[in-house]
Amino acid sequence: MISFYLNGKYHEISHLNPNTTVLEYLRLHEHQTDTKEGCGSGDCGACTIMAQRLPSHAMSDSSNSTPFYTFNACIALLSLMDGHHLMTASYLADNPAHHPERALLHPAQQAMVDCHGSQCGFCTPGFVMSLANLYENNRMQQQQNAKPSYDDPSYDDLSYDDIVAAISGNLCRCTGYRPIIEAGLTMGKIGQQRAADKTVAKDLTISLATDAMASKSKSLSKTESLDTSNQASTIEPALAEGSRQLFIPKTVDALNQLLAVYPQATIWAGGTDLGLSITQHLVDHEVIIQLSAIDELKTWSLSHSKSSSKAGSKAGSKANAKLLSDLDKSTDNEEAVQELTFGAGMTYQQMLPILEHNFPAFAALFERTASPQIRNMGTLGGNIANASPIGDLPPILLALEARIHLRHCNPNNRDIGGEEVSAKDESNEHNQKPYVDEIIPLSEFFIDYKKTKLRAGSYIVAIHMPLMQANQHLFIHKISKRYEDDISACLVAVRIDLSADGMTIDHAKIGLGGMAAIPLLAKNCQQALLGQPLKLASFEKAAKALPMDVSPLTDVRASREYRLHVVQRLLIKCGKQLIKETQTERESS
Repeated sequence: MISFYLNGKYHEISHLNPNTTVLEYLRLHEHQTDTKEGCGSGDCGACTIMAQRLPSHAMSDSSNSTPFYTFNACIALLSLMDGHHLMTASYLADNPAHHPERALLHPAQQAMVDCHGSQCGFCTPGFVMSLANLYENNRMQQQQNAKPSYDDPSYDDLSYDDIVAAISGNLCRCTGYRPIIEAGLTMGKIGQQRAADKTVAKDLTISLATDAMASKSKSLSKTESLDTSNQASTIEPALAEGSRQLFIPKTVDALNQLLAVYPQATIWAGGTDLGLSITQHLVDHEVIIQLSAIDELKTWSLSHSKSSSKAGSKAGSKANAKLLSDLDKSTDNEEAVQELTFGAGMTYQQMLPILEHNFPAFAALFERTASPQIRNMGTLGGNIANASPIGDLPPILLALEARIHLRHCNPNNRDIGGEEVSAKDESNEHNQKPYVDEIIPLSEFFIDYKKTKLRAGSYIVAIHMPLMQANQHLFIHKISKRYEDDISACLVAVRIDLSADGMTIDHAKIGLGGMAAIPLLAKNCQQALLGQPLKLASFEKAAKALPMDVSPLTDVRASREYRLHVVQRLLIKCGKQLIKETQTERESS
């Protein structure tokens, strides 16, 4: 059974096609037609709605008030909303009498009216939800920062860039963005004026779960504490209709058991690409195992040495120790374990603040990666497992020499390969496990187009990224037809390690996306840079080796000749950036 709130009303569902999307449920089951269906692929934002994860389902280190977030209802499974409050545009207004003339519109709605931000109106609900989400989270942040009230002028601090970033995943074909952006800049002033007039507005924030949701959470906590000896057949599906089933395991142990019994099941994390299999290809998945409730896969850790580590989540520190302990066992190099580890279930948005601190160049790309709606749902593990040659993350992870932690749960298929696994297989403790762990360089993970080391019964546990050292420099460039929310024509990630005096290139890693059937390293370009002086001529020489590494295709995004030429120029640009960066460092030292 799944349970959630929709516009303030509690819902419990157990008998439903697991392939049902949120949009399909809203429009066909609840007749909630204020959410529009546009592209059906998570691109136009017409179906954008807002959600808040209820405290009883949030990780234990979460505050009572969890942030709002937006997502594309057209590609999100309804089951992903288990333990959430879903809000559509019609819920935002305070209208208890259901009378249009008496309704008190949400500041985002009122601003759209005042600024003439709607014409045909088809995209308007999606824009309103994106703006309302920004407004409510900003208001929540101000309250947490102990701002006195709406009367404080500092409350109205949403900038032009804030508004543009918030609506970057919404497409308007007729009104134009100027009045919509003006509406975003105006909604804070509307909130201030209402506070000055002491107008009581609807509070969308849920600070405490109701008795119905809280009791459900308590009962689940008892039944989901599974012993590893239990069979997956004892785990009841959350949704079922006919032979179709959807499971929502709460722990990795339950996930391991399910995959051992249902190795052919579709593993569903955020589903931002997998959702298209339903909406575009009309696939009806028979068995789905959803990972959204496994908090152990949503933690991160920063390892400083073999003996100490800093857990990135209070709730997940023990889980991290359990899931990531294999890393320390897999290497005897005391200096090689200084790295950042992300659980595969972390979303782009959850990763962002950690990357901003440790890999600022990586984090800077996120504003050009998909849309806010997609970044709120899409996961690190899902992006890598999707194995798209134009995915934004794999080329960067390749340049950073990341390693991937795989788990294989199908007991009938133990032929794993890999040096690290064979050593662990010799232990009696390992042989008693119902799964096999494998930690390999990410460069060995991708085999061919959409083909990886994953197979039936396998999933990604985590990604291990070595921390940047003082002599290392990272540069990332993405080329796409649109600046925001667009697929890459090509992406280049270059990591250069300089010698102690900063005058020679000791090591180079160049990750490429959109240049072949898989994300890959430009090994000939890398070799051409080794031992070369830090001069522009070194990068020009390396760029000439690019045709030996890749032979890209011509498609709707770019021609083969364009891709080769632009990547060669980008490699040279990285050289210019590096030279300038090192000169600045010398002058400041």
